[in-house]
Amino acid sequence: MLRLVQNTPPPVALRLDDVGLCRGGRMVLDGLSLDVPAQGITAIMGPNGAGKSLSLRIMAGLIAPEAGTCTHDLSGKQDIALVFQKPVLLRRTVRANLAHALAIYGVPRAKRKARIADLLDFGRLGAIADSPARALSGGEQQRVAMVRALAAKPKLLLLDEPTASLDPQATDAIETLIRDTAAAGAAIVLVTHDRGQATRLADHIRFMHRGQLVEAAPAAQFMLAQKSPEAQAYLSGHLLL
Repeated sequence: MLRLVQNTPPPVALRLDDVGLCRGGRMVLDGLSLDVPAQGITAIMGPNGAGKSLSLRIMAGLIAPEAGTCTHDLSGKQDIALVFQKPVLLRRTVRANLAHALAIYGVPRAKRKARIADLLDFGRLGAIADSPARALSGGEQQRVAMVRALAAKPKLLLLDEPTASLDPQATDAIETLIRDTAAAGAAIVLVTHDRGQATRLADHIRFMHRGQLVEAAPAAQFMLAQKSPEAQAYLSGHLLL
């Protein structure tokens, strides 16, 4: 008997449906519909003003859309973590920043020491564990911010241009941490303007322009041939107005 083979859609960690948001009398997100696969790294690309960072904040629950919905099957607030472009760290050591995060997340005191050791090892932060966090270089501070976000073992990690203005060595360290986090099972959304970074890291691309999703594709397919004129222009270095 002939059996029909049906393609099962990949599982989705989070979905924005027809999301709208107005700022200063202007629609900055205009009917945005976008899904985040439950596995791998999804890069959101697009020109300045496309609404990428605002989309991350809606995903994180920091702001509510004025229209549409943000839905996911993640059970708790700790399942989603957001790391901003500019790290915000406490005026304490790296170790104390991690300890504070674990306390906020409700990790029992008896388990914190071992968890801190695991986090320091995962982020390759052992050598600077007792250094003041705010005295570190920009790249080191960003690694601390990312590792602190991982303290609660989120299932979805949102990164807003985490390597902006960093030198190549610091960028490589952050990208290694991103790969390791994805390999450990977390889904990642990465906002980036860097085509090279998206090529190196992303499994999926979501391209935005004027508050809307213009193109969605596997990363390798998108980098090889963009279907939309907006994405073609953007990757060719042209200005998108």
